[in-house]
Amino acid sequence: MSTTDTDDGTVLLNERTGRYWQLNNTGAHVLRELLDGQQPAAIAGGLASRYGIDSQQAERDVSAVIERLRGSELVIS
Repeated sequence: MSTTDTDDGTVLLNERTGRYWQLNNTGAHVLRELLDGQQPAAIAGGLASRYGIDSQQAERDVSAVIERLRGSELVIS
């Protein structure tokens, strides 16, 4: 996977398939935190605190990003 930051987030390239994906700034933040070894619950807690949203909503949002990354075969675990 190759990544390039943009003004609006990050563009990802699946080098095996040649498909591109775009993440908004929040999705890009989640990806960076995952790549840095952070656990999803910790990422969600940070988003909830940062944006003043409900922690359960943040957890659902982080889970949705992870599932989309898995579905696009950009992350495996």
